[in-house]
Amino acid sequence: MSLILASTSSTRARLLAAAGVTHTSVNPGLDEGPLRAELQRQGHSAREIAQRLAREKAFALSSRLPGQVIVGADQLLVQNGELFSKPCNLEDAARQLHALRGHSHSLISAAALVRDGQVLAEPCTEARLTMRAFSDAFLEAYLRTEGDAILGCVGCYHLEGLGAQLFSAIEGDYFTVLGLPLFELLASLRELGMLQT
Repeated sequence: MSLILASTSSTRARLLAAAGVTHTSVNPGLDEGPLRAELQRQGHSAREIAQRLAREKAFALSSRLPGQVIVGADQLLVQNGELFSKPCNLEDAARQLHALRGHSHSLISAAALVRDGQVLAEPCTEARLTMRAFSDAFLEAYLRTEGDAILGCVGCYHLEGLGAQLFSAIEGDYFTVLGLPLFELLASLRELGMLQT
């Protein structure tokens, strides 16, 4: 039995590979924007939205790949009930970082294991991050140094790089911050007999 990662995220692929999980990455081809907007309109929590998006990404491939175990994944950033999206450009990133500066926010990382349209497991974890009250000068230097590389991140930061300097405290595991509930996902794969116990 092989594992299919319904994601084009190089970070998620690296995390699985580093943990010894053989997999193939496939773009699920799901336009998640409209579904996310509808779930928000209906009043679903950030956790429920992340779990639903992860599930739908896995479902999108499940019908095309019978018998395969598919893992869909999603990550949301929420601050005081407001969901943040990936920035469109560096100006948008600056606005988001201004809003997050000096406050705490949560990253919710969800995964869904699906085979033949049936959900096998849905691990979901949350990390709480507190940004320090950095100066405007630091923010300008940070954006100049990081450039477009941060546009693919919902929080506009890579914790494994210069983005670490944005924070004063983090509660939760590193893998949740990177976008995957890795420990819980590995446990689910062991339960399914896809990894050694």
